[in-house]
Amino acid sequence: MSFADARFDVNLSILFTELPLLERPAAAAAAGFDAVELWWPWADDPTPGRAELDALRAALEAAGTRLVGLNFYAGRLPGPDRGALSIPGAESDRFRANVEVAAAFAASVGCTALNALYGNRVDGVDPAEQDALALENLVFAARAAADAGAVLLVEALNAPESPRYPLVGADAAVAVADRVDEATGLGNARFLLDLYHLSMNGEDLPAAITRHAARTGHVQIADNPGRGAPGTGSLPLADLLGRLREAGYTGWTGLEYKPSAEGSAASFSWRP
Repeated sequence: MSFADARFDVNLSILFTELPLLERPAAAAAAGFDAVELWWPWADDPTPGRAELDALRAALEAAGTRLVGLNFYAGRLPGPDRGALSIPGAESDRFRANVEVAAAFAASVGCTALNALYGNRVDGVDPAEQDALALENLVFAARAAADAGAVLLVEALNAPESPRYPLVGADAAVAVADRVDEATGLGNARFLLDLYHLSMNGEDLPAAITRHAARTGHVQIADNPGRGAPGTGSLPLADLLGRLREAGYTGWTGLEYKPSAEGSAASFSWRP
């Protein structure tokens, strides 16, 4: 198998971070990409002003890059935060305030996938209470995403790196997406299939692809071990992406890996 048939975008929140945010789209374009994705770019501000949003939109347009994936506010990433929507109080409020802003921005740039990280378990709060709040907020986000012409993504992370994040397997994340669809009737909740996270959980990746390709709305990759570029670890990423294509997945594959020691621009030599 080769990577030749995959549609790759580059995640500008893990690659090209040696540059200011507004310079990253042009750097991605210079490296040969016309599509990018982002975690929420303002980790401490779920509702930035219009000038900041307009500046990012202008940078994307000037570079000729399309934003194909955007996280809702999820706290500070990478780091101890793993989402906000299931955390009662201020974090849940910040998530809901962000939803309208993020969905409107996504609509303005043609972004069709919005990722809502579930959130860590919190000491002293009943997990059932967090799950009920999560469903309420995911339903709210799914409706906003639908109004923006986007799908809502639900992502599984991995237990070794995110031990307090409850969605640490493909089945768990897909089950949440199913509950959101049942609650909204919109059918726009999808699974974000991240091969690195699933591999860190020790999942059978071909089996996960077979079970969930039809529910997958976006794919992300990094090699394992090390979370580096394809070829730096032992995952058969070309074969796995081939299995996804054979199962009918035709969407984007986000490159969400750490740059090489030589820098982000030198991190794509594996591409066909």
